[in-house]
Amino acid sequence: MRRYWIDTKSKYGDQVNFQGEVHHHIFDVCRQEKGSKFEVLTEEGKAYLVEVTHTDRKSAQAQVIEERQIPPLKTPWIRLILAIPRFPVMDAVLEKAVELGVKSVQPVFSDFSFVRTPQALSGSKTERWQKIIKSGTQQTGRGELMELAETRKLEEILEEINRRTDVAGLFAYEGPSTLGIKEELTRLKHDPKKSPQEIWIFVGSEGGYSSREIGLFEKSGLKPVTLGPMVLRVETACMALISAVKYDFDLMC
Repeated sequence: MRRYWIDTKSKYGDQVNFQGEVHHHIFDVCRQEKGSKFEVLTEEGKAYLVEVTHTDRKSAQAQVIEERQIPPLKTPWIRLILAIPRFPVMDAVLEKAVELGVKSVQPVFSDFSFVRTPQALSGSKTERWQKIIKSGTQQTGRGELMELAETRKLEEILEEINRRTDVAGLFAYEGPSTLGIKEELTRLKHDPKKSPQEIWIFVGSEGGYSSREIGLFEKSGLKPVTLGPMVLRVETACMALISAVKYDFDLMC
């Protein structure tokens, strides 16, 4: 069944109104019409089965038939900390992160990130990323939009993780490392001193992280974790890490 994300303010009682870009997508692009039935998702974590009762060129209305509560994401939440890669790669990572149930993505500026200053990120780029997130939400039917945090410096994020007692971190490293992903996940899962509510996954851009930054990770208590002898692309490393965490922490179901 088709699903579409709408703003909560578009729903009034058991009526839903469609206008603007949402109307264009649903009725011009997806060819829905009077009598069509589909689900709409809202920020309150609910899905509403609706039937279209009226359409015209610029607006449409639908009647709510059923509603259901969408289960929230299970904990520990996964937060992806990503040094900004090339923009097409960023697009792909955001889409798959939504589909895999990542709670939020935190872009960071690093020594080797594709862009390194706020001025290099246009408003149109951020708008595109938000559209990708909404599209992925509609496709998966998850009950909340994945958060896309404001881009910050890597150093700021490492300072924050040091202050948090409910967060565990994984630092993926393409260089030499004796610590494997399985070993580190087992340690995090069974650490008697910590039951993390969030797991932060750090992935570098195409250039990885600099030796200076690796030193910062180690000072923050994050040891380099290897995913094996092969050097992975940014998007592959992200998906591999997210999937490993979800499996080991029983987040697949």
